[in-house]
Amino acid sequence: APRGDSRLALLLLLALAPLLAAGTHCPCSEPELCSPIQHRPDFEVFVFDIGGKTWKSYDWSQITTVAVFGKYDSELMCYAHSKGARVVLKGDVSIKDIIDPTFRTSWIAQKLDLAKTQYMDGINIDIEQEVTCLSPEYDALTALVKETTNSFHREIEGSQVTFDVAWSPKNIDRRCYNYTGIADACDFLFVMSYDEQSQIWSECIAAANAPYNQTVTGYRDYIKMGINPKKLVMGIPWYGYDYTCLNLSEDHAGYFHQVWYDNPQSISLKAAYIQNYGLLGIGMWNANCLDYSKDAIAKQQTEEMWKVLKPKL
Repeated sequence: APRGDSRLALLLLLALAPLLAAGTHCPCSEPELCSPIQHRPDFEVFVFDIGGKTWKSYDWSQITTVAVFGKYDSELMCYAHSKGARVVLKGDVSIKDIIDPTFRTSWIAQKLDLAKTQYMDGINIDIEQEVTCLSPEYDALTALVKETTNSFHREIEGSQVTFDVAWSPKNIDRRCYNYTGIADACDFLFVMSYDEQSQIWSECIAAANAPYNQTVTGYRDYIKMGINPKKLVMGIPWYGYDYTCLNLSEDHAGYFHQVWYDNPQSISLKAAYIQNYGLLGIGMWNANCLDYSKDAIAKQQTEEMWKVLKPKL
């Protein structure tokens, strides 16, 4: 080959060297912490993390999976692995694109490569887009989940593939998904039992974000479809809504609010339901929401929120 081509190839190799090394160099103090987690817990505590360093204050005695929805943090990965917890990627993609099988294959390969490079343990697929029943997208979505699960399970030993679904299977926000097919195709469904008042289609009137009776109706419907309770993880909100009361006299406008949120009492009722009906576990959107400051009252409240996640056995 001409000398110029050889030089170009060498420069290209040098430029790629840091990227190639990333997949082989473990960032943890102990190399074994870069190995995928193999253990399957009896009870799943699935934590969404959106970035920052508040994860250092989480209750790691409970956590089994962390879904990284913020910037990748190798320190978080190493620490989670030291506690026996999985760390998984976020998987989001346009529903229109996945109709093409070639695109699906390429998307899965990219995600798998990223997971391996970052020493992660799987992927949480978070696609909350409209799908029409029995449309090409309907079938493609199920195929994507199945193909992703097969690839991850084959390539990363012990890996976990999960899919986020609405609080009810009844086409919430025009999402008609093949729920039984998707549940069969992945490790479990994370049920987003919050925003049960549609923030998209209904009028924004003050009401509970995740009322107990409505929440459990969603699980009854999923189970009635034939989905095994052990394929369902209950998502709870660690955030609330502050509604300013309107239609008041001008003298009082803005002074009155309704605030709706879950607290340890409401969460403990849901945790009891999980135990009574044999669901796989619990999780929250999102773990960063609590006050992890040194303030004594905040510390006590935060500890109580973590404590009630596990049902009393």
